[in-house]
Amino acid sequence: MNAKHLNPLYWKKSALISLLVSFFVLWFLFFDTYSLSTRYQLESRKDELIERTKELELKTEELEQKIEDLKNNPDLLEKIAREEYGMRKPGETVYRIKPAE
Repeated sequence: MNAKHLNPLYWKKSALISLLVSFFVLWFLFFDTYSLSTRYQLESRKDELIERTKELELKTEELEQKIEDLKNNPDLLEKIAREEYGMRKPGETVYRIKPAE
């Protein structure tokens, strides 16, 4: 093999330019900080976060509605206090019945 073939100084300019362009294309497609794979991963993560944000906004609206219901409806507040926390009015006797197993 001839030494000229191995030395890049003797190559044609078009071959050198195509090699250089190929290197930059591969670099930006796969190895760069903002490569295509990184951009794809970031875009999919962004979509997931947007979806999660929408879910949390809906849940926040539901919780705000429950707060308003509790502020405006004393019967609902009493029901929750009795059923979930076992509270009772003074002088009242509460009987808890266990479900049959």
